[in-house]
Amino acid sequence: QVQLVESGGGLVQAGGSLRLSCTASRSIVSISVMGWYRQAPGKQRGLVARLTRGGSTNYADSVRGRFTISRDNAENTVYLQMNSLKPEDTAHYYCNDVPATYFWGQGTQVTVSS
Repeated sequence: QVQLVESGGGLVQAGGSLRLSCTASRSIVSISVMGWYRQAPGKQRGLVARLTRGGSTNYADSVRGRFTISRDNAENTVYLQMNSLKPEDTAHYYCNDVPATYFWGQGTQVTVSS
């Protein structure tokens, strides 16, 4: 089992940037696909970005062109660079593999003010 710890969230004005980090308790080299998910109040958790072991990425339409997912296998860490943030990006952000099989971490809150 892998434990996941997310960090890097915060309060930012619209148009600003944040970089989220997700550190795993063990090597992520063998994990085929890692992803970032988010859950806004009253909504279901959904996948916003995914990254394969080979480096292929996919993004939800709502974040494509603004968010970038990356991974540092040596640091057992997955990142989500978020630029041009919008109020609708406000949510709790989590990482997990895709599809999600590990226990969810505590996530990190991102709040974008208008």
